[in-house]
Amino acid sequence: QVQLVESGGGLVQAGGSLRLSCAASGRTFSSYAMGWFRQGPGKEREFVATISRYGGSTSYADSVKGRFTISRDNAKNTVYLQMNSLKPEDTAVYYCAARMSYSSSSYPYEHDYWGQGTQVTVSS
Repeated sequence: QVQLVESGGGLVQAGGSLRLSCAASGRTFSSYAMGWFRQGPGKEREFVATISRYGGSTSYADSVKGRFTISRDNAKNTVYLQMNSLKPEDTAVYYCAARMSYSSSSYPYEHDYWGQGTQVTVSS
């Protein structure tokens, strides 16, 4: 098993930046491809970004491409989401998720473990 704890959320003005962190404990962190997902008010959970086990491959939702960057530090058992040029439509609870697989996935149901989420609110 792996436990995931997100941090770094908060309230920011449009155009601002936030950096989310997700700390993992438990089994070997590098065994997991990692993803960030978000769920806005009244919306379904949606894909934001993924990163492969050793960081060699990343992918992004079209809505965040060019603004968000996912990265990981396997020595620190942590995955990050750097969010720049934030927009009010980025307001959501952000979740990190772990997938025990070599390959990443943009589908929530293909992830094995989830954090509790961290709220990001972008004011206009």
